[in-house]
Amino acid sequence: MFSNNKMHFEISERRILLLFFDAVFVLSALYILSLIFDYNYFVFNTSNFFSIVLLLSYIYIFGFIFEIYNLQVASNQLQILQSVIFTATASSLAYLFTPFLSPELPKQRLIILIFYSTVLFTLLIWRLFYVYFLASQRFSQSVVLICDQNQVEELVLGLESVDPHYKIIGFVNSDSISEENSNFHYVKEVKKNDLEAFVSKNQVSEIIIASQKTDGITPDLYQQLLHLLESGNVIREYTQVYESKTQRIPVHYIARDFYRFFPFSRSNTNRLYLSLVRFMEFLFSFIGLSLCIIFIPLIYIVNLFGNKGPLFYTQERIGKNGVVFEIYKFRTMVENSELNGVVFATSNDRRITPFGKMMRKSRIDELPQFFNVLKGDMAVIGPRPERPFFVEEIANVMPFYETRHVIKPGLTGWAQVNYSYGESIEESLIKLQYDLYYIKHRSIFLDISITFKTITTVLFYRGQ
Repeated sequence: MFSNNKMHFEISERRILLLFFDAVFVLSALYILSLIFDYNYFVFNTSNFFSIVLLLSYIYIFGFIFEIYNLQVASNQLQILQSVIFTATASSLAYLFTPFLSPELPKQRLIILIFYSTVLFTLLIWRLFYVYFLASQRFSQSVVLICDQNQVEELVLGLESVDPHYKIIGFVNSDSISEENSNFHYVKEVKKNDLEAFVSKNQVSEIIIASQKTDGITPDLYQQLLHLLESGNVIREYTQVYESKTQRIPVHYIARDFYRFFPFSRSNTNRLYLSLVRFMEFLFSFIGLSLCIIFIPLIYIVNLFGNKGPLFYTQERIGKNGVVFEIYKFRTMVENSELNGVVFATSNDRRITPFGKMMRKSRIDELPQFFNVLKGDMAVIGPRPERPFFVEEIANVMPFYETRHVIKPGLTGWAQVNYSYGESIEESLIKLQYDLYYIKHRSIFLDISITFKTITTVLFYRGQ
């Protein structure tokens, strides 16, 4: 975490920091409150241990749902104000009305108000402190890239857009063919002979090697890198940094060395994990289809006027191992929407009816797909199934696209909760990077994270 006397925090460290001090500040405030006032609702003793754990659990659960652990949200004053209010309100209400586990509801309403206000303002004060001090530029990382000159803009935008505290302040041109261009000003160009001095002078935290060629790493540059490594400087390979920062697989960097990126997660073949997932899928399918039955009368009536077509809509999709299956959805587009040919659906697609747009935003249109989950065509979590026409088209220009078919497609997935609707082949490439990341790192913890993000998507009406 420390490098060249300058402190910075990695993404994972910032999340741990937020999680830890949320607990520290809230519990400290409630403890001080119990010492100052005759406040018998939230008492600190061994018999109240489970109540304390319960409160923290609610804060963490609703915190993930309302995104206070999303680092982009946690660094924005207005967004953190909204998220903290939602989190504190939901956590307090859930805690107050959890029978048996939480203390008995106090008879005086003032005590409830004091408890809620303490949780709310403590979280808010700590998070504003984080925004103004710990999320400030003084804790940013200074980074130097070693890459070809024509890669600089793409690499800088790719990393800094994910982590605003990850500042690339210079690059060394590793292209042995092109001449060094002193007029290139996207980031400062560092001469190969000056790398050590530049790193020392600018308190550089990391050196990232992104060059896919070795010709440009001259013997002198190689010796400098060795000296920097021996001095305790961090030197990392670009694809490792890209994957850890963006939580995507850098498909555009995969060539003959693809074996470095795939071994896939052992969870894909772990029988215990797969059995647990299948059990949860049956449970979710029962809940989802029950909701579907409840909504059908209302959707049917509105569909007669709003969508003017059959209530259900089926479409061929590609499943596990490339098997074609029929997917079920509520109709959201006008009838005969593809008379002019098959095209990508877009965010402002005129074929989508106003009522259909509402259903897509709330994800109600996907409730019938729980029937696909019951049948075994789909999973709850996995890459979204694509149409055969698009699979063939994208696979012709995109390496490893069909690799996403090694597991079942899902109702929701890592790409769906992290990226917008894929409206082109270029955007499908980005979604593929997320899908491959999920297949590589598939686990219970990643599934839980996707579940929370999906709940957030529904609550904030972000479906497409």
